[in-house]
Amino acid sequence: MNPNQPNTLPPAYFNDVYRANDDPWKFETSPYEREKYATTLAALPRPHYDRAFEIGCSLGVLTEQLAPRCGRLLAVDVAEAPLQRARQRCAQLPQVEFRLMRVPEEFPQEQFDLIMVSEVGYYWSPEDLTRAADQLLAALPPGGQLLLVHWTPPVHDYPLTGDEVHEFFSAKSRGQWPLAPRAWPAPRNLPPGLIGEAVRLPFTHCRLNRQWRMLLQQRPQFSKSR
Repeated sequence: MNPNQPNTLPPAYFNDVYRANDDPWKFETSPYEREKYATTLAALPRPHYDRAFEIGCSLGVLTEQLAPRCGRLLAVDVAEAPLQRARQRCAQLPQVEFRLMRVPEEFPQEQFDLIMVSEVGYYWSPEDLTRAADQLLAALPPGGQLLLVHWTPPVHDYPLTGDEVHEFFSAKSRGQWPLAPRAWPAPRNLPPGLIGEAVRLPFTHCRLNRQWRMLLQQRPQFSKSR
């Protein structure tokens, strides 16, 4: 946790960022972002998801690429300016719905086969991270998948790091969900550039490279008494 800035970043923070620059993180042009999106999509084990939820969609660059694999995709952000661009980008994708939404203060009352949390978790305070995690895991039906992707180096005005976010989710799901009877297969055909070995936790496949981290979790298809 960042002791100098422990609070969730408010919508006003992002409104100011987008007012100063309409693509502040270079989502549309950065080779880093392009490689990360390709790796993110390659890590998804299924070719199709009936209902997907993307938190922090921003300009909709990843949304546009994810949408062809979704029957319905709800994409949300806390700032209206990037949502306007996202709606324009995805205007020809009728399965995509955009909403202005601040998680965890707001959360859709439905379940999703896939929930995507990309470059969002470190904006939450530890308390809001806990609230959001409870909501996210509860919104997954049996077999539903949660994919987290985050930059790992610390940022001076973010309350958490990507590592802290992923370690929290790993510990939470490991304590909440029983062990699988057999190993869950790793995603195939991942692009090159990832380093390190897969880390196997309950229903989890984790890979780490030098700057960002991915965590894919699947809710168990079965129940087991402890």
